[in-house]
Amino acid sequence: MGHSVADVGGSKESDIASRTSSQRCTGTVQRSVYQVGLPPRRELVKEFTDTVKETFFADDPLRPFKDQPKRKKIVLGLQSVFPILDWGRYYNFQKLKGDVIAGLTIASLCIPQDIGYAKLANLDPQYGLYSSFVPPLVYAAMGSSRDIAIGPVAVVSLLLGTLLQNEVDPVKKKEEYTRLAFTATFFAGLTQFILGFFRLGFVIEFLSHAAIIGFMGGAAITISLQQLKGFLGIKNFTKKTDIVSVMRSVWRPIYLDLDQFVVCWQWNWQTILIGASFLSFLLITKYIGKKNKKLFWVPAIAPLLSVIISTFCVYITRADKKGVQIVSADEAVAIGRTFAAMKDYQIDGNKEMVALGSMNIIGSLTSCYVATGSFSRSAVNYMAGCETAVSNMVMSLVVALTLKVITPLFKYTPNAILAAIIISAVIGLIDYEAALLIWKIDKLDFIACMGAFFGVVFVSVEIGLLIAVAISFAKILLQVTRPRTALLGNLPRTAIYRNVEQYPEATKVPGVLIVRVDSPIYFSNSNYVKERYGSILTCQCSERKRV
Repeated sequence: MGHSVADVGGSKESDIASRTSSQRCTGTVQRSVYQVGLPPRRELVKEFTDTVKETFFADDPLRPFKDQPKRKKIVLGLQSVFPILDWGRYYNFQKLKGDVIAGLTIASLCIPQDIGYAKLANLDPQYGLYSSFVPPLVYAAMGSSRDIAIGPVAVVSLLLGTLLQNEVDPVKKKEEYTRLAFTATFFAGLTQFILGFFRLGFVIEFLSHAAIIGFMGGAAITISLQQLKGFLGIKNFTKKTDIVSVMRSVWRPIYLDLDQFVVCWQWNWQTILIGASFLSFLLITKYIGKKNKKLFWVPAIAPLLSVIISTFCVYITRADKKGVQIVSADEAVAIGRTFAAMKDYQIDGNKEMVALGSMNIIGSLTSCYVATGSFSRSAVNYMAGCETAVSNMVMSLVVALTLKVITPLFKYTPNAILAAIIISAVIGLIDYEAALLIWKIDKLDFIACMGAFFGVVFVSVEIGLLIAVAISFAKILLQVTRPRTALLGNLPRTAIYRNVEQYPEATKVPGVLIVRVDSPIYFSNSNYVKERYGSILTCQCSERKRV
């Protein structure tokens, strides 16, 4: 809410105050008809307690426990930590039917994605499947969202793999690298749990939406570029993620004879054929699902179908003997709120952080790496008609069955098909329409968006994320220290005051300067307001004296 030198809300009292204070300016401040009363004085401890409560416990989470017997408080406490104890009492066969269908649908999508995302994190494929087995079970018991689907995601997998390979070589020191990934997962979960337990989830909101749009778009391009190794069948590929290093690896010839004009690339045409064919198939199915919402299941099962067909083709043709690389044998709160709004129910961001943190802590102890909410899977889960978090349990059981029975069959799965699946999955992260809208609305937000985007694409994922955070905080500080202000004038024949730039017919009150400040006024911006409008008020008073 904006602050004004004079109350310009349009009420009768503000009109009287404005007309009274518009009297002849004599160079001295005249006492207004109305005086602002001081609030009742409070004790320091009471004032501090109220401030803490307003900051961290504005929703009064302990309200349901008031005036309840001890046994009821225990039940409410358990339901607060494990929401499944609450909604589970009303579970029925009709809901189970919807959850089973949704669970089977997202399982068909998550299995091939998990294998690809694990390779993106420089981990063996089974660890991606583990991460869609244990964490979803924990979240189903502790999470409050009915629609979110848990598992590894592309951006987190890339970020984890990029950061860890700078410390430990994932090829030469494979076992040490794997342990480090689980350790990183443990501390990521611990951080999430602490933020949620101490109700510090609001810290995440300091990262602006524009910066997130830019970061996600840059990450999508970076992830796609990383898949060129498997898509083109390149063996010697850079460990760096910036676009310049990747392009050098892609176009580096293995044989060059300028005299004979002979250039041999390290590409494999059979691999390219497989990758291009199935990428086209995946993109076509996504288009079909987008055009006809009833066919949402088509793009959902397309990745698993692609894996099965490509694996069978490689097996019967023994394309792996001709250079086609194969998989070695046995090798995100905003989302929840988005789907909660669609179904008109509320989720607690801090409880979500506790649930996500708990599942990653437990997951790190059971050979899982960082898992979170997947937007693509959650969208499929929502459209498949999920009713509760039981859909996550169904998905988890299917993944467990896959680990037990089907995993050895993935021995001949070509890396090109995994690359195609990942590319088709992350393309949707490039939201150019949102970037154009940001440009039209706020140029400063657009700078934050592009800063994060180019930081990820041309430097690294972590630098891009750092730029996104830095620009977001810089914008917050700029808006606080240099808030938007507006001179207000009176609309003719009304008691309404509006911005004189937006309403040319609004007239300024002689001898009175009415300013709206779109920010709380305190030490960091008080001088700015004084310097910006003090001289104008002085000039008005001087002109009034001469008249």
